Amino acid sequence: MNKMKKTLVGIVSALMIATSIIPMAACGDNNESSSNSDITIQEITPYDGSAVEITFYHTMGANLKAVLDKYIPKFNEKYPNITVKHDMMGDYPALRDQIATELTGGNSPSLAYCYPDHVALYNKAKVVLQLDHYIESDKKVANTDEIMGLTDAQKADFITAYYEEGRAYGDGYMYTLPFSKSTEVLYYNKTYFEKNNYTVPKTWNEMETLCATIKAKEGANVTPLGYDSEANWFITMTEQLNTPYTSATGDDNFLFNTPENRAFVERFTDWYQKGYVTTEEISGGYTSDLFTETAADKMKCYMCIGSSAGASYQCPDLGSDGKYPFEVGVAMIPQEKPEDPAVIQQGPSICLFKKSNAQEQAAAWLFAKFFTTNVEFQAQFSMTNGYTPVIKSAETNKVYADFLAKADGNQYLQATCVKQTLAQMNAYYISPAFNGSSAARDEVGKLMQTCFTKAPKSGAAAFIEQEFKKTVDTLVYDYGF
Repeated sequence: MNKMKKTLVGIVSALMIATSIIPMAACGDNNESSSNSDITIQEITPYDGSAVEITFYHTMGANLKAVLDKYIPKFNEKYPNITVKHDMMGDYPALRDQIATELTGGNSPSLAYCYPDHVALYNKAKVVLQLDHYIESDKKVANTDEIMGLTDAQKADFITAYYEEGRAYGDGYMYTLPFSKSTEVLYYNKTYFEKNNYTVPKTWNEMETLCATIKAKEGANVTPLGYDSEANWFITMTEQLNTPYTSATGDDNFLFNTPENRAFVERFTDWYQKGYVTTEEISGGYTSDLFTETAADKMKCYMCIGSSAGASYQCPDLGSDGKYPFEVGVAMIPQEKPEDPAVIQQGPSICLFKKSNAQEQAAAWLFAKFFTTNVEFQAQFSMTNGYTPVIKSAETNKVYADFLAKADGNQYLQATCVKQTLAQMNAYYISPAFNGSSAARDEVGKLMQTCFTKAPKSGAAAFIEQEFKKTVDTLVYDYGF
């Protein structure tokens, strides 16, 4: 068991022990419930206008924190007695570990940035608030006509896959609201493609043919394709092929050792051995470094699959003549079945924690509701960081519409990426979230890397089958409880 797994397993054990000392939320005035499909909706205590402080943990750097600070006063125009304290807790693993540590002592912030696997970890202690009873509440905020819940229009405004990620935990309940999102896109050297009359590949078969063509033409100093995340590639392929990956329910969580999955890893291992592709872990850095390289004697690539929020890193530096050495194009990543596309969704959501103070809990909900449904904030946040707004109506904001209208050329590459993410919103998928899903993601990434770099050119299939079994056995040993 590696150090990270030991740390996480230790955190889980401590959280399970701590369950008995963490105060449960006050559910409402009379604990009545009503039915919303198959979900039990509990009555809630609405915000009564009293003075209360909430704490929000996140990973925002200075530029995004400034946007949040600009809009908190707008939040306080509606709710003047809610004091918001917010802290940047480092990167996502540091945020997760900080919250897990606090939970073992019976503490937590009011709400926090999260990824699905974070929520699954926290919920080992049953401390994450189920949001259904807030979402569906028609109770009024004190001294206003505003309901505590989301209106039908607000619910419909969320991009579906982003919203439904909140139910990825196997019990049907909603545990998160999406805050800002990104995805993967295919960046390509548009100038090079036009010069050589190449067509942007829409399928993996087309990608393989193009990589072979480029490699034969350009030789040793070119690896045609860079793919930053081996884990994303693996998980996305299981979605595109409709093959098993993991499950949040039942006794068997790790399902990916199948002939079909071993076959695509063998195929891409062959690509690596032929010099068609490299990855972030193998190359020693983001493959955007290879994509933006222009020196004739340096290794480079002409395509790169990476985060849509990282557009600024995919843009080459201006030359001494004040011009870009090449223009960058953006497209959907290749598909197995273009008529039924699948592309990963990434980026933070918000989860709330159960609190004994019902007013703190209600105020935290209003904060989450405000910042996930406010058109102006969602638009400004996107323009600042390159993430995609989680609501469709952000596109109606004039400033944001003007931003998107400029989506052409390297100067506005960030806007081009956002337009692509909006165009493919029906392709996003949701992976199951459970304690061990984060480890599964890490392990399939390592699996791809090991197969690429260590599989023999003769007999790769047997090596890959062995590595798949070892990976599943490791996960079952560490998380099969």
